[in-house]
Amino acid sequence: MKKFKVGIDSYSLKPLGLSPFEALDWALMNDADGVQFSEAPEQAEDRMFLDELSQYAAQNNLYLEWGGGEHVPFDLATGKAKDISAVNKKAAAQASRLGIRTVRSCSGGLMRWKEDSIPTETLLREMAKSLRAQKPILKDLGLVLAIETHFEFTTFELLKLFDMCEAQPGEYLGICLDTMNLLTMLEDPAAATRRVLPWIVTTHIKDGAILLRADGLVSFVAEAGKGIVDFKKIFEELSSLGRDIHLSIEDHGGDFLIPIFDPIFITKFPDLTVRELTGLLKLASRTHELVNRKELSILDRSRWPELCEARVKRDIRHIRKVLETDGQLRL
Repeated sequence: MKKFKVGIDSYSLKPLGLSPFEALDWALMNDADGVQFSEAPEQAEDRMFLDELSQYAAQNNLYLEWGGGEHVPFDLATGKAKDISAVNKKAAAQASRLGIRTVRSCSGGLMRWKEDSIPTETLLREMAKSLRAQKPILKDLGLVLAIETHFEFTTFELLKLFDMCEAQPGEYLGICLDTMNLLTMLEDPAAATRRVLPWIVTTHIKDGAILLRADGLVSFVAEAGKGIVDFKKIFEELSSLGRDIHLSIEDHGGDFLIPIFDPIFITKFPDLTVRELTGLLKLASRTHELVNRKELSILDRSRWPELCEARVKRDIRHIRKVLETDGQLRL
């Protein structure tokens, strides 16, 4: 297998209030190879700041990845249409100045959990219209907008979007693979990785688990190595790509109810097969065993600030251990 650089996503350490340069220093001191700034810092408007950040990262052999992009052309609070092209143009220009070739995009919604949300097909159609129009901007800068596998669209739907956008892998649209969020969208992380493999350009490496309760399935974030995400299989898939992929660890607390017993809710996942649902139930059974043995539990988000630094350090160590076990070497 190919070699990977292992870094962190800045969101993981948000409670520490680190400046961008302090985040890079934290990476240096804790055996991380880089930082993905999933949200562009306030100073990003300043070109001198961008130049200094890029130089500091290069001097310390750290990779940088950038965020701040959007792909849903609606205000998710009001449902009103909005122009996201200016947002993406700014984020793309910042990334280009930094010498980065991807921009993470996460519009942050739980649309199908809300009764009055915009239908998925409408969102896909309007997204395709907006993103097709932005293709020249992104291509001119040599940028790929990396849409995160978040709580908005399944990998099946993202593939439909790319088809509607007449995009090719590596051209101007891609995927930031969040390995735990896939569970919340009723997808097996390893199977979903295989589905969208050619499109993956960045990652959020995050462990998680899923429980079956009377009100549905509950997904939650877990410390790396404590959950049920099969990192070995996922890294093997990523290793087959003909380009470098960095493993940017994201971790946080919290859990998410997936009301699969609600007949209306479950119809909002038309691509969910019996085979994949059965696989998720098997993962839920494994989670139940781990919880019963007190090897795994849900971490409330309110506790993340006090635990984040120590846990992210352990996350880094575990991911490196997985790579070393598979005969990979640190870059």
